[in-house]
Amino acid sequence: MTVIIDYGVGNLFSLAGSLAEIGEQTEISGDADTIGAAERLILPGVGAFADAADKLRRSGLDRVIAGRAGAGIPVLGICLGMQLLFEESLEYGRHRGLGLIPGTVKPLRGYVSPEVKIPHIGWEALVFPPEKKSALYEGVAEGEFVYFVHSYYADTPHGFVTANADCGAPVTASVERGNVFGTQFHPEKSGGTGLSILRNFVKIR
Repeated sequence: MTVIIDYGVGNLFSLAGSLAEIGEQTEISGDADTIGAAERLILPGVGAFADAADKLRRSGLDRVIAGRAGAGIPVLGICLGMQLLFEESLEYGRHRGLGLIPGTVKPLRGYVSPEVKIPHIGWEALVFPPEKKSALYEGVAEGEFVYFVHSYYADTPHGFVTANADCGAPVTASVERGNVFGTQFHPEKSGGTGLSILRNFVKIR
């Protein structure tokens, strides 16, 4: 069973609907025991990094997520949920993340092409690094489009990046470190390609 972590921030029900569409048994929960018993976890998120990180810490779910990740349970962060996996964010100050993937979340403004409107909203093609293709992308071809809504991006060592989007500069579209995965885009809003990515995630053991 996949548990979608409910910590008061995130588009939970469209994500649950997408998982139901691929036949995955899903529960939305903020209960530590339920999260601790899950086969895999999804950390969604929309809004401000500092508020989301504070909610995780006040609820103690930051420690639960880190503990489950350390035990080898597959974890997928989506959009802000992906950003929370990193060490820190520079969104309106400097804020500590979960530290599950090395790197810093930085503003898109001043990094991407000036023609790219911020927030960056819309469809972008996936560009895969040549070294290795992530298990998330089994059956997904380079150049397929996914849907983004964000104003910040993850600056992380190249070895953790599994896909980029070309916005006049390479923007991290997805990351992976062992059993911890993240997508800056929204698979649940990315049509058939997004469903394929979610289907691949729930196959990971």
